[in-house]
Amino acid sequence: MKKYFSFLCIAAIAAALTACSSFEKMKIVDGITVQCNPDVLSEVGGKVPATVTVTYPENYFNPNAILVVTPVLVYEGGQKSASSYIYQGSKVKDNNKVVSKNGGSVTEKITFDFVDGMEQSVFELHSVAYYKDKRIEIPAIKVADGVNVTCQLAETDGKFDFKADEYEDVIKMTTEGQILYDVNSANVKNQELKSKSIKDLQAALDEMKSNERVTIKGTQIVAYASPEGGENYNSKLSDKRAGSAEAAWEKIAKGMDITETEIKSIGQDWEGFREAVAASNIEDKDLILRVLSMYSDPAVRESEIRNMSQIFTELKAKVFPELRRARFITTGEFQNYSDEELYKLAEEHLNSLDEVSILHVAAITEDAGRKDVLYRYVADRFNSQAALYDLAALALGNGKTDIAKSYLNRVDAGDPDAVNLKGVIAMRAGNYDEALELFKKSGTEDAKENIAAINILKGNYREALNEADGLNAAVASLLVGDVNAASTAVAGCNSAKGDYVRAIIAARKGDSAGVKANLDAAFKKDPALKARADKDIEFVDFR
Repeated sequence: MKKYFSFLCIAAIAAALTACSSFEKMKIVDGITVQCNPDVLSEVGGKVPATVTVTYPENYFNPNAILVVTPVLVYEGGQKSASSYIYQGSKVKDNNKVVSKNGGSVTEKITFDFVDGMEQSVFELHSVAYYKDKRIEIPAIKVADGVNVTCQLAETDGKFDFKADEYEDVIKMTTEGQILYDVNSANVKNQELKSKSIKDLQAALDEMKSNERVTIKGTQIVAYASPEGGENYNSKLSDKRAGSAEAAWEKIAKGMDITETEIKSIGQDWEGFREAVAASNIEDKDLILRVLSMYSDPAVRESEIRNMSQIFTELKAKVFPELRRARFITTGEFQNYSDEELYKLAEEHLNSLDEVSILHVAAITEDAGRKDVLYRYVADRFNSQAALYDLAALALGNGKTDIAKSYLNRVDAGDPDAVNLKGVIAMRAGNYDEALELFKKSGTEDAKENIAAINILKGNYREALNEADGLNAAVASLLVGDVNAASTAVAGCNSAKGDYVRAIIAARKGDSAGVKANLDAAFKKDPALKARADKDIEFVDFR
């Protein structure tokens, strides 16, 4: 019995020594293989994501051991750890992933929070094995080098602008008068040449002619016949009225040197008839308008309307007389104040300018303080929605988000530019989903660019290409690996970042001369980019 007990003790001790020896072998990591996707890490929206597969060889993993693996990104000045993963041997009674003694693979999704400096870094797996009361520090296993930060070249501050002011360098002017005819007549009565309509026209013409800023371009004489009496008859009557109106115009414009005229004969004035009926208080006007919409043939229209005998009598008295006419429509161009003139007026007589003019002065003013004063003046004096929006844009451009919000609260909630600006505020605060909804609601061209920026920030690079333009389209194309598309997109971008992107394109094509030339151009425009290039993994083969 004693011999048997001694044999059991010796066997147990031997087994324990064997297990302990197997556990110690876990220090040897030569047979462990690691695959990382992507093979070069990239920042995506402030994170560094990766999928890592670790394959442990046969006879590596002790059946009684527990292995704690911590992904670590080591960079100059510090290191960042991701969440640890726990694996166990086949004899451990726990709920962790099991790795067999015969070998096996484990795949994990890993995410680090990005910080500056990670551009030059080493991604490692730090592991500690446990067996009973023993603990082994396993040598770090290298996974990848560096973090690509090309996504940071995208413009993601949010695109917005001031309202486009409606100031016109040249203002089109129109003035008109008319003469009326008796039924079936083309004769111009003397009293018509003295009517209020003609006197007002002559006064307007005198004023236009006396204004050195106004150039009279010409006059259109348009003759009509009321829609009664047949289409052919009225067409000829309209032609005769055009002739008599032309002769009348020579008397009306006598001494005004207005020679350029265009004569038009419309015939039956159905459009004028529709407008006159719609504006009238005729009881059955809806019925008349319905007839006009149902029938396009002039003869049928006239017949249907004549069948409404009582209505037709009212039309003859109230509507038709105003359609037996000829119109004199004179056009001119007003040469508006130059920027220099406006600026001086704003300095000396601000209260003499209208809303549009002051908004234009603010738009051409470079001094932010002066812009603020002008926009506030317009907002207070005219209760201008455009000025309130511009104040919000000015504040946000200067980083004063709370002030921008206060102005936006006074702007019409449905204003597309204001909705876009709210989206920019949300985007800058990191509220990407809220920003995306606002940009979609806005629908402006700026908002579409901002949608692309959001998609770049979220790592949705292919979706970004649906809306991106210029630099952002080039960056998104690089991030999906389409160098040719990136080259096309950045062609018209002459900024420092544009040159930098062209340097990356050259690097990916193996063009060392192109890398140098474009980086030199970028550094000349923005010297701060040199420090970035010194760390950028895109240029690791060109240093």
